[in-house]
Amino acid sequence: MRRCSRTACTAEAVATLTFDYADSMAVLGPLALVREPHSYDLCARHAERTSAPRGWQIVRHVGLGGVGFTA
Repeated sequence: MRRCSRTACTAEAVATLTFDYADSMAVLGPLALVREPHSYDLCARHAERTSAPRGWQIVRHVGLGGVGFTA
């Protein structure tokens, strides 16, 4: 089990957040199979609350079980 990357959160991670700086895009999808040093694993609560910086877009992919991460 991997834990959420957010400070002081001990919940289980269910999603992975990555950033594409060249395209000003944040991508949130199902938990990656392997932990990557430049991505963030998030619990369901933090995945739901995640927003992109001003001027950026956020792409939310649907999980394998049909679960989406919507704002």
